[in-house]
Amino acid sequence: MTAKILLIEDESAIAEVVGDLLRSEGHEVESSAHGEAGFRRARSEPFDLLILDLMLPGKSGFEICHEVRKEGFGGGILMLTARGVVHDRVRGLQSGADDYMVKPFDPDELVARVHALLRRLRKSYLGEGSSIQFGDTIADFTQSKVYRNGESIHLTTKESELLQLLVKNAGSTLSRESILSQVWADQPHITERTVDVHISWLRQKIETNTSHRQYIVTLRGKGYRFEWGCID
Repeated sequence: MTAKILLIEDESAIAEVVGDLLRSEGHEVESSAHGEAGFRRARSEPFDLLILDLMLPGKSGFEICHEVRKEGFGGGILMLTARGVVHDRVRGLQSGADDYMVKPFDPDELVARVHALLRRLRKSYLGEGSSIQFGDTIADFTQSKVYRNGESIHLTTKESELLQLLVKNAGSTLSRESILSQVWADQPHITERTVDVHISWLRQKIETNTSHRQYIVTLRGKGYRFEWGCID
Protein backbone atom coordinates (compact mmCIF):
# COMPACT_ATOMS: atom_id res chain seq x y z
CA MET A 1 0.00 0.00 0.00
CA THR A 2 1.98 2.94 -1.28
CA ALA A 3 1.52 6.17 0.66
CA LYS A 4 2.89 9.69 0.65
CA ILE A 5 4.33 10.36 4.10
CA LEU A 6 5.68 13.51 5.75
CA LEU A 7 8.21 12.90 8.53
CA ILE A 8 8.86 15.86 10.85
CA GLU A 9 11.78 14.87 13.08
CA ASP A 10 14.72 17.01 14.25
CA GLU A 11 17.02 14.11 15.21
CA SER A 12 18.82 13.46 11.93
CA ALA A 13 19.83 9.88 12.77
CA ILE A 14 16.24 8.87 13.54
CA ALA A 15 14.90 10.74 10.52
CA GLU A 16 17.35 8.93 8.25
CA VAL A 17 16.56 5.49 9.66
CA VAL A 18 12.78 5.97 9.57
CA GLY A 19 12.87 7.56 6.11
CA ASP A 20 15.01 4.79 4.62
CA LEU A 21 12.89 2.11 6.27
CA LEU A 22 9.60 3.45 4.90
CA ARG A 23 11.07 4.05 1.43
CA SER A 24 12.23 0.44 1.39
CA GLU A 25 8.56 -0.48 1.91
CA GLY A 26 7.65 1.45 -1.23
CA HIS A 27 6.41 4.67 0.35
CA GLU A 28 7.22 8.19 -0.79
CA VAL A 29 8.74 10.01 2.18
CA GLU A 30 9.47 13.71 2.59
CA SER A 31 11.10 15.07 5.72
CA SER A 32 11.58 18.26 7.69
CA ALA A 33 13.71 18.94 10.77
CA HIS A 34 11.84 22.08 11.85
CA GLY A 35 8.33 22.23 13.25
CA GLU A 36 7.19 25.41 11.52
CA ALA A 37 8.67 24.40 8.16
CA GLY A 38 7.12 20.96 8.45
CA PHE A 39 3.76 22.47 9.32
CA ARG A 40 3.87 24.68 6.21
CA ARG A 41 4.67 21.67 4.05
CA ALA A 42 1.82 19.67 5.59
CA ARG A 43 -0.56 22.47 4.65
CA SER A 44 0.74 22.93 1.12
CA GLU A 45 0.89 19.32 -0.13
CA PRO A 46 -1.44 16.31 0.14
CA PHE A 47 -0.11 13.58 2.44
CA ASP A 48 -1.60 10.27 3.51
CA LEU A 49 0.29 10.16 6.79
CA LEU A 50 2.23 12.52 9.08
CA ILE A 51 4.88 11.19 11.47
CA LEU A 52 5.63 13.85 14.07
CA ASP A 53 8.24 14.14 16.77
CA LEU A 54 6.78 15.63 19.93
CA MET A 55 9.56 18.11 20.73
CA LEU A 56 10.45 20.17 17.65
CA PRO A 57 12.05 23.57 17.13
CA GLY A 58 9.64 26.27 15.99
CA LYS A 59 6.40 24.37 16.60
CA SER A 60 5.75 21.28 18.70
CA GLY A 61 4.23 18.06 17.46
CA PHE A 62 1.19 18.79 19.62
CA GLU A 63 0.68 22.14 17.89
CA ILE A 64 1.16 20.73 14.40
CA CYS A 65 -1.25 17.89 15.09
CA HIS A 66 -3.92 20.16 16.55
CA GLU A 67 -3.65 22.77 13.79
CA VAL A 68 -3.68 20.43 10.79
CA ARG A 69 -6.69 18.60 12.23
CA LYS A 70 -8.42 21.94 12.78
CA GLU A 71 -7.80 22.77 9.12
CA GLY A 72 -9.35 19.50 7.99
CA PHE A 73 -6.41 17.11 7.52
CA GLY A 74 -7.99 13.67 7.20
CA GLY A 75 -4.90 11.49 6.91
CA GLY A 76 -3.17 9.52 9.62
CA ILE A 77 -0.94 11.00 12.32
CA LEU A 78 1.66 8.99 14.22
CA MET A 79 3.60 10.69 17.03
CA LEU A 80 7.16 9.79 18.05
CA THR A 81 8.63 10.90 21.37
CA ALA A 82 11.26 10.08 23.96
CA ARG A 83 8.71 10.97 26.64
CA GLY A 84 6.55 8.02 27.54
CA VAL A 85 4.50 9.55 30.34
CA VAL A 86 0.77 8.95 30.22
CA HIS A 87 -0.05 12.67 30.19
CA ASP A 88 1.85 13.20 26.93
CA ARG A 89 0.21 10.20 25.27
CA VAL A 90 -3.24 11.40 26.28
CA ARG A 91 -2.49 14.93 25.12
CA GLY A 92 -1.22 13.66 21.78
CA LEU A 93 -4.32 11.59 21.17
CA GLN A 94 -6.55 14.47 22.23
CA SER A 95 -4.70 16.71 19.75
CA GLY A 96 -5.77 14.39 16.95
CA ALA A 97 -3.02 11.77 16.72
CA ASP A 98 -4.04 8.25 15.73
CA ASP A 99 -1.13 6.43 17.33
CA TYR A 100 1.87 7.07 19.57
CA MET A 101 5.32 5.45 19.75
CA VAL A 102 7.98 5.97 22.41
CA LYS A 103 11.67 6.10 21.44
CA PRO A 104 13.60 3.92 21.15
CA PHE A 105 11.24 1.79 19.10
CA ASP A 106 11.59 -1.39 17.10
CA PRO A 107 11.73 -0.64 13.34
CA ASP A 108 9.49 -3.60 12.51
CA GLU A 109 6.87 -2.33 14.95
CA LEU A 110 6.97 1.11 13.34
CA VAL A 111 6.34 -0.38 9.89
CA ALA A 112 3.55 -2.57 11.26
CA ARG A 113 1.85 0.40 12.91
CA VAL A 114 2.16 2.55 9.80
CA HIS A 115 0.60 -0.17 7.65
CA ALA A 116 -2.17 -0.83 10.19
CA LEU A 117 -2.98 2.87 10.28
CA LEU A 118 -3.04 3.11 6.50
CA ARG A 119 -5.37 0.10 6.29
CA ARG A 120 -7.78 1.71 8.76
CA LEU A 121 -7.72 4.92 6.75
CA ARG A 122 -8.43 3.14 3.46
CA LYS A 123 -11.40 1.32 5.00
CA SER A 124 -12.74 4.51 6.57
CA TYR A 125 -12.53 6.29 3.21
CA LEU A 126 -14.63 3.53 1.68
CA GLY A 127 -17.07 3.67 4.57
CA GLU A 128 -17.74 7.39 4.13
CA GLY A 129 -19.45 7.00 0.77
CA SER A 130 -19.95 5.00 -2.37
CA SER A 131 -16.97 6.36 -4.30
CA ILE A 132 -13.21 6.35 -3.93
CA GLN A 133 -10.43 8.15 -5.80
CA PHE A 134 -7.03 6.76 -6.73
CA GLY A 135 -4.71 8.72 -8.99
CA ASP A 136 -6.75 10.35 -11.76
CA THR A 137 -9.52 7.75 -11.45
CA ILE A 138 -12.75 7.97 -9.45
CA ALA A 139 -14.72 4.76 -8.90
CA ASP A 140 -18.43 5.19 -8.20
CA PHE A 141 -19.71 1.87 -6.90
CA THR A 142 -23.33 3.00 -6.71
CA GLN A 143 -23.42 3.82 -10.42
CA SER A 144 -20.99 1.03 -11.42
CA LYS A 145 -18.79 3.53 -13.23
CA VAL A 146 -15.26 4.84 -13.17
CA TYR A 147 -14.32 8.34 -14.23
CA ARG A 148 -10.84 8.89 -15.64
CA ASN A 149 -9.75 12.29 -16.90
CA GLY A 150 -13.41 13.27 -17.11
CA GLU A 151 -14.39 10.22 -19.17
CA SER A 152 -17.17 7.98 -17.85
CA ILE A 153 -16.48 4.25 -18.18
CA HIS A 154 -19.15 1.67 -17.32
CA LEU A 155 -18.35 -1.27 -15.06
CA THR A 156 -20.31 -4.49 -15.10
CA THR A 157 -21.79 -5.57 -11.78
CA LYS A 158 -19.06 -8.16 -11.31
CA GLU A 159 -16.33 -5.71 -12.30
CA SER A 160 -17.67 -3.24 -9.74
CA GLU A 161 -17.85 -5.89 -7.02
CA LEU A 162 -14.35 -7.10 -7.89
CA LEU A 163 -12.84 -3.61 -7.80
CA GLN A 164 -14.54 -2.82 -4.51
CA LEU A 165 -13.21 -6.04 -2.97
CA LEU A 166 -9.67 -5.28 -4.15
CA VAL A 167 -9.76 -1.67 -2.91
CA LYS A 168 -11.16 -2.64 0.50
CA ASN A 169 -8.24 -5.06 0.87
CA ALA A 170 -5.61 -2.74 -0.62
CA GLY A 171 -2.10 -3.91 0.15
CA SER A 172 -3.24 -7.47 0.85
CA THR A 173 -2.90 -10.32 -1.62
CA LEU A 174 -6.18 -12.03 -2.48
CA SER A 175 -6.06 -15.53 -3.93
CA ARG A 176 -8.26 -16.43 -6.89
CA GLU A 177 -10.12 -18.83 -4.62
CA SER A 178 -10.82 -16.06 -2.11
CA ILE A 179 -12.04 -13.71 -4.85
CA LEU A 180 -14.32 -16.41 -6.28
CA SER A 181 -15.85 -17.13 -2.89
CA GLN A 182 -16.69 -13.46 -2.34
CA VAL A 183 -17.62 -12.14 -5.79
CA TRP A 184 -19.08 -15.31 -7.32
CA ALA A 185 -20.40 -16.95 -4.13
CA ASP A 186 -23.74 -17.74 -5.80
CA GLN A 187 -22.07 -19.41 -8.81
CA PRO A 188 -20.01 -22.35 -7.48
CA HIS A 189 -19.41 -23.73 -10.99
CA ILE A 190 -17.32 -20.68 -11.99
CA THR A 191 -13.59 -21.42 -12.40
CA GLU A 192 -10.56 -19.38 -11.39
CA ARG A 193 -10.03 -18.48 -15.04
CA THR A 194 -13.06 -16.21 -14.72
CA VAL A 195 -11.18 -14.15 -12.14
CA ASP A 196 -8.24 -13.70 -14.53
CA VAL A 197 -10.54 -12.60 -17.35
CA HIS A 198 -12.37 -10.06 -15.19
CA ILE A 199 -9.08 -8.72 -13.84
CA SER A 200 -7.94 -8.19 -17.43
CA TRP A 201 -11.12 -6.34 -18.31
CA LEU A 202 -10.92 -4.22 -15.16
CA ARG A 203 -7.32 -3.26 -15.88
CA GLN A 204 -8.31 -2.00 -19.32
CA LYS A 205 -10.76 0.36 -17.64
CA ILE A 206 -8.72 1.71 -14.70
CA GLU A 207 -5.07 1.41 -15.73
CA THR A 208 -3.63 4.31 -17.72
CA ASN A 209 -0.79 2.11 -18.96
CA THR A 210 -1.74 -1.56 -19.28
CA SER A 211 1.89 -2.58 -19.88
CA HIS A 212 2.83 -1.23 -16.43
CA ARG A 213 0.53 -2.31 -13.61
CA GLN A 214 -0.09 0.79 -11.53
CA TYR A 215 -2.96 -0.49 -9.38
CA ILE A 216 -3.81 -4.18 -9.82
CA VAL A 217 -0.67 -6.26 -9.35
CA THR A 218 -0.34 -9.97 -10.17
CA LEU A 219 1.60 -12.11 -7.70
CA ARG A 220 2.47 -15.26 -9.58
CA GLY A 221 1.05 -18.33 -7.89
CA LYS A 222 -0.61 -16.26 -5.16
CA GLY A 223 -3.27 -14.00 -6.64
CA TYR A 224 -3.86 -10.28 -7.01
CA ARG A 225 -3.21 -7.18 -4.91
CA PHE A 226 -4.46 -3.61 -5.24
CA GLU A 227 -1.81 -0.91 -4.75
CA TRP A 228 -2.81 2.70 -4.38
CA GLY A 229 -0.20 4.11 -6.78
CA CYS A 230 -0.39 7.90 -6.60
CA ILE A 231 -3.18 8.63 -4.15
CA ASP A 232 -4.99 11.94 -4.14
